[in-house]
Amino acid sequence: MPRPDSGPQTLLLPPDAEADVRPSAEGRAARRALAARPGVLLVGVVLASVNMRAALASVSPLAGEIGGAFGLSSAAVSLVTSVPVLFLGAGALVAPWLGRRFGTERVLFAALLLLAAGISVRVLPSVAALYGGGVLVGTAIALLNVLMPGLIKRDFPDRAASMTSLYTGAMIAGATLAAAASVPLERAFGGSWQASLASWSLLAAVAALAWLPQVLIARGRTGHEVRLPAAPGPARSVWRSALAWQVTLFMGLQSLWSYVLIAWMPTILTDHGTDASTAGLVFAFNNLIQVASAFVVPLLAGRMRGQRPLVVVVTSLVAAGFAGLMADPAGGAWLWSAVLGIGQGGALALALTLIVLRTGTAATAARLSGMAQAVGYLLAAAGPLAAGTVHQATGGWTVPLALMLGVCAVAAGVGLLAARDRTV
Repeated sequence: MPRPDSGPQTLLLPPDAEADVRPSAEGRAARRALAARPGVLLVGVVLASVNMRAALASVSPLAGEIGGAFGLSSAAVSLVTSVPVLFLGAGALVAPWLGRRFGTERVLFAALLLLAAGISVRVLPSVAALYGGGVLVGTAIALLNVLMPGLIKRDFPDRAASMTSLYTGAMIAGATLAAAASVPLERAFGGSWQASLASWSLLAAVAALAWLPQVLIARGRTGHEVRLPAAPGPARSVWRSALAWQVTLFMGLQSLWSYVLIAWMPTILTDHGTDASTAGLVFAFNNLIQVASAFVVPLLAGRMRGQRPLVVVVTSLVAAGFAGLMADPAGGAWLWSAVLGIGQGGALALALTLIVLRTGTAATAARLSGMAQAVGYLLAAAGPLAAGTVHQATGGWTVPLALMLGVCAVAAGVGLLAARDRTV
């Protein structure tokens, strides 16, 4: 029986049930593929998730080299991170429509190919290519970000929290790997930051190859299924829901502080006397710590009727980490990196889990995911640029970090509202 809360469902039928009750060879192949799909899908989800931040996190440890190569100011260097984040929001606006029009599996496959192409374009020898590749990278990641929660709600409705935990952990693990390996790869390639960044296109290509079976399985179902509506009546627009806006703002504010750290954390440390290699390791450690909380928080959230205690914990940890960076950025770098990491990973995982928990169907989850990530990442895109501009104007990092404390306070307020036991 189809599950009423998991969006559009399919019943596999022979091509001509009345004329011949035996399924065709094509129908049997489709059924065998579907029977094996959970394991294949799991591998595809993990590898796709690893790519959701790697292309962004690989830039930050090399920001000084990139800026020096093109003679860029601090604000201009911040755009290398801000442009992709801006298009994370812009791409999120069209992702739900593309998923409905072409199918989630096909769009995710195309997004991974686009990501590989964007990473390659970004290292061409021109500023236009540097930013233009960022546009492609951001658009590709937007498609992955938006469509993954709906796919999990659809295909793993009874394990949504644990699957969210898995893919969020994989996403942060990819960022950790990229942050830790960027400088060593640059050195291994003879000081070429371009080769270091370009190497991450191979990771996207591998993920695309792993995702290809999903496209073939989806194609194999064509002509052998009957689609059932998820629920009668017209769907209510999530854009008119106060709860949807609360989830969206929590997503945006936690993204804002995360991308400020992605763009500037190594620079903050090097500006206070830490060498570039150590700063890269501290940044990688920050991402590594996020994996643990990103894995645990969705499991806890799924067992709670309301998630308010989790909101308080994660926002408080992030605020404490920013305060620590203000007080003693070099001496306490490892400690503040750990405190921030626990809070960041938990906040990201909680934001993604709220998209699933605050919706009743896969279709609504996809719409809320599109809204939350479109508005959220458009808001987050302002973070690295604003932090870089304020830093340049004030000559230090105290004011930008103090502004992040204000962001934490606002995130706590909207998060408490979004964590109530209600659905859009």
